[in-house]
Parts: sequence; C-alpha cells; structure tokens
Amino acid sequence: MAYQNVNGCISDSIEIFDPKPLAAVACAVHPPIVASFNDRIRPLLDCIDKLRHLNIMQEGIQLPTIVVVGDQSSGKSSVLESLAGISLPRGQGICTRVPLVMRLQNDPNITAPNLHLEYNNKSIPVDEIGIADAIVLATDEIAGHGKGISNNPLTLVVKKNGVPDLTMVDLPGITRVAVQGQPEDIYEQIRDIIMKYIVPEESIILNVLSATVDFPTCESIRMSQKVDKTGERTLAVVTKADKAPEGLLEKVTADEVNIGLGYVCVRNRIGNESYEDARSDEGRLFSTHPLLSKIDKSMVSIPVLAQKLVRIQASIISKCLPEIVRKINDRLAANLAELNRLPQHLTSVPEALTAFMRILNSSKDSLKKILLSGEFDEYPDEKEMHSAARLVEMLDQYSKEIHSKNFGEMEGFLMEEIMVLQETKGIGLPNFLPRAVFLNVLQRKVKGIASSPEDFVGKLWNYLERVVIKVLMYHCENYPQLQSSTRRAAQNLIAKKKNESVDWVRGIIGMEKLTDYTCNPDYFATYSKFMAQQDMFMEIMNDRWKYSVINLEGVGEIEVGHLREHLDVVQQAFDLKMRMMAYWKIVLMRLVDSMALHIMFSIRNMINKEMEDEIILDLMAPHGGGIERMLDESPLVAEKRNRLKNSVRLLKESKEVVANIMDRISLHDDHESA
Repeated sequence: MAYQNVNGCISDSIEIFDPKPLAAVACAVHPPIVASFNDRIRPLLDCIDKLRHLNIMQEGIQLPTIVVVGDQSSGKSSVLESLAGISLPRGQGICTRVPLVMRLQNDPNITAPNLHLEYNNKSIPVDEIGIADAIVLATDEIAGHGKGISNNPLTLVVKKNGVPDLTMVDLPGITRVAVQGQPEDIYEQIRDIIMKYIVPEESIILNVLSATVDFPTCESIRMSQKVDKTGERTLAVVTKADKAPEGLLEKVTADEVNIGLGYVCVRNRIGNESYEDARSDEGRLFSTHPLLSKIDKSMVSIPVLAQKLVRIQASIISKCLPEIVRKINDRLAANLAELNRLPQHLTSVPEALTAFMRILNSSKDSLKKILLSGEFDEYPDEKEMHSAARLVEMLDQYSKEIHSKNFGEMEGFLMEEIMVLQETKGIGLPNFLPRAVFLNVLQRKVKGIASSPEDFVGKLWNYLERVVIKVLMYHCENYPQLQSSTRRAAQNLIAKKKNESVDWVRGIIGMEKLTDYTCNPDYFATYSKFMAQQDMFMEIMNDRWKYSVINLEGVGEIEVGHLREHLDVVQQAFDLKMRMMAYWKIVLMRLVDSMALHIMFSIRNMINKEMEDEIILDLMAPHGGGIERMLDESPLVAEKRNRLKNSVRLLKESKEVVANIMDRISLHDDHESA
C-alpha cells in the first residue's frame, strides 16, 4: 500500500482535510498543539476507535493504526506525554509493559481534562495527577507484578482541549538483555508484539529515535525495515535533539535509513517543567541554537509532529475505510452462510427423527448415484469414488485372472488328458469317451480357479465398504454422535454381504464341479471348429517322418512328437481336449457374467433396504443410544455455532458503526453542497 506525501492532498473519494503549511504551526506563543483541523477527522477516527474497541481485528480485518516503536529509553513515553499533555510512567528499564492504546480527542468545550482507562472489560475514570500511577496499577493487573510484558492492550482515553485528534499504540521499548526480574526471552517477546502490530500494511510506524545514537544501529529501525523496506509508511521522531545537536541536520537530511514520511526533531519536557514551558523552550531551541536552527521548521517541534500525525492518520483512514467496509460485508456474508450450513440444533425427538431420516435418504441417494448410476458429481476429483468405472476395472481384472489360468498344461500338450484317460480306463468298449473322464478334467480345472472368485468378492466388498462409509460419514458430519453407530452398522452390513457373496461363489463353484451343461450354441460351434483339425493332427501322429510341430487354432504352435508314444489314446485325448476347450470358454464366461449380475443385485438390495434396516437396528440397540442421541449436540458443533454467532454479532455491530459514519459523511457533503 502506497501512502501519499504528508504535504500533498488526498485524492481518495473521502476528502477529510484541507492541507496547510506545516511551518506555520510552529509558532512562538502557546496555541493548542492542533487547532480544529476538520470536522470529519474526529468522526472517522471515532469509527476506527469503535472498531478497535469491538476487536474487529480478531476477524482478520486490519485497522489503520499509528504504532509507536523505539529502543528502550529512546524517549517514546516523553513524546506521547508531549502530544497528550499528561504524565505517563517513567523510570529505568521498560516503562511500557503492555500495548498502550492512546486515544486523544480534542474537545474545546470542556475546561477540565476527561481521562479514563479501559482494560479487562472495565472503564475506570482517572485524573491528571494520578494517571501515571493508575497506568502502573492497570499494567500490573494485565501483565502481573514485576517486569514481564503482555500482549493484552490497555487503552487510555484523553478528552482535552487542545490535543490532536489521534489514536496511537505505544509498544514496549526494545531491549536485548534481560535484567533481574525479566524473562530470559524478553527480546523475543517484545519483538513478537512489535511485529504483530507493524506487519499489516495498514499500520503507520512512528519510529522514535534518540539523537544521541547512530540511526542505523537502532533495533527499532531494523525491525521497521523488515516490513517497510522503502520506508513509505514510516515516520521518524528524533528526541533529545538538545543533547546531541552536532551533525543532526546531516542525519535527518541524508536519510540513511529510508524514512519515507520524513523526520521530526523534538525537545521533550525535562523534569517537572510544565508543558507550556517545554513548548516555549523547544521553540527557542530550534529558533536560536546555532546548529538546530538550521533545520527546516517543517521538521521540528511537537506541534509539527502532531500536525503530521493527524494528516497521515486522516490519509490512511480515508484510503482504508472503503476496503474495511468491503471486508466486513464479505466476512459477515461468509459467516452467515457458514452458520446456516450448520445442522439444526435439535430439541425434540420428532425433530431428531426427521433429521435422521433426511440423513438416511440423502445417503441412499448419493450411493445410488455413485454405485448404480455411475454419477460422480459429488466427488469429481476423487477417482476412488467414481465407482462404476472402478467396478468395471475390478471385473476386467478378475476376468483376466481366471482366463490366465485357462490352459495350464502338465508337461506338454494333451499329457493331462492322456493321464486321466489312462487312470480312468476300465473294462468296456474301446475309443469310447466316458462322461466321468470329462468331469474329472473339468473338476481339476474348476478347482484350479476356485480361489479367484472368492478373492475377488473379498476385494470388492472391501472397496464398497470404503465408499459406503465415506458417503455415510459425509452425510453424518453435522451429527458426530451418529457417526460411530452408523460406521458400525455399515461395517456389520458389509461383513454380512461379503459372507453372502462368498457363499454364493462357493455355490456356483460347486455347481460347475457337479456337472457339465450348457445350452449355449457357441459350445457346439466352437467344438466343431476345433475338431476340424483332428485329421491333420492324426496324420502327423501316424507318420513319424513328418514334422512334429503343428499350429492348432485355440492352442497355437506346439510340439507333438512326444504324443506318438501314446497312439492308443491320443485321438481320444485330442477329442477330450477340444471338448474341454469349447466348454471351458462357456464356464469362464458364466463365472464373469454371473459375478457382474450378483454384484449389481447385491449393491441394489444393500442400498434400497438393508442399509437402512441395519443402521436403525444398531441405533436402537442398547449400545446405540437411540434417536435421542441426536439431541445432544456435539461439543465441536456447539463451539463452532457459538463462535460464528459471536462473530456475526461483532460484524453486525461493526457494520452499523461504519454505516453511521458513512451517513454522517454523506449528510455533511449534502450540507456543504447546499
């Protein structure tokens, strides 16, 4: 965020002052530090102060703030005393142990200053004589007795005739070495507090420097340069000018440390001298001192500092206020939407039952879309939830697996069939293929793949369990008290469905072992096509001089020379092989097709009926707690609801504060134009 030079005009839509030459303010006699600058400054500053009092920054909305930083004993408190015309705690070591928000309000209509402290939700009136002691007591209450610090702020409101309309935050002075009574990490604690306040671009950094030190060595300069490298939002106040006048002009004009908003050199009150005397002495010092009088009058004195601060403050508020309004409206709309998305706070069993049935129905609808219809708009980026595609992939893999076990041979082509024929031969007609032989081979082959369908349904239901639980947990997320019961019911149901599928698989495997049957015409057609190669095969078998390699459809190129030693059964073995190849194709197709039908049938029944019954059964069981459990709102949801309600209330109050000031500006503009 770029800030305009303090001597220029503000070009924003909210014009709040008419610039005047700064040098004219540094006059000799005793005028107020800042005269009536502009009727709009005080309302705008009041608006920001009210937002700060509401703690709108806890909503992530930064407010324009003048942040006072400086090394320990740089004279920060003395500068603030001179601006406010009141005494603040002084002494050796850290005088400011908490962020001190100073709200200065010029009121020409009062004869006696009106001061009060605000902290810990209290507002305590104080007088000028006792203000320093009151601040010490309040600090002790906030930060504890001793020399420790705290990030909890203390607000001092000063209503007085002749003070500038300013709000500033004075932060603890930077010290690197802990003294007795201070925590060892005092530097880190102070650094963290300072960085919290100066990092936001809405903050103006008032860096208090002692004329007695080299500016580049000041820790406050190093900190401000980390967040404001160009210095465009940093103003430097040089104290103790009377103690080190030599070379001060060169230091503030050379600007080795990038102070974009300029320097102001001041002489603070010394001892118990009055503020009027201090200002007179300051005026004489910068007018008559042989070295200090050479510094331009627009860069010296407390009145010039006050005027600059007021103008800078007015500029930053005018720049930030429209954005603050937008952020308040955006955050309010977002929090209201989030609050409305929270589940209804249930107060009766009928309400709980209605909400429960709504959860069940929405879960069923989602599962139907995901598992039955193949829709995945609810989970567009989660491939595991694209269940129709995943089920097809799993079926394809299952099909490939059982087909890969199709033709495992013992030691060569037809050797398994020959062995079976030899071991099952009996007294009877030759060249007759008994049905028992075919069944024997069939049973061997079915047994070889029997584990694959069972493994497949196990993997399938494990996958479906993940999908079902994910959907159920999503729809129950607003009622965590339902989640354990719902998850348990889903796991129990999936376990039952898995067992049902395993029983079904074992049943169809048993059927395939039991008998050989098909009415599929492809069987005979395939068998006939394979058997058409028998003559060529037998010709090779009967002629030992022919090549012993043959290319058979459905088998491929094979070596058959070893079969000439079994000419008595080789023709039967060939017939058995071709029959089995044709029939096995039907068996595998049946295992895949029936599996697909079983899956879809089981999923549909689970979604349409069984899931609801299982969840209700578990919920109503003694360990389930019944529907009444939904009346006990989750602590997480209750905490979130309260947090959002408090946030909405805060943002509404803030919106009203800003709306009121905007209305006042609008009325003022209308009055001026009239």
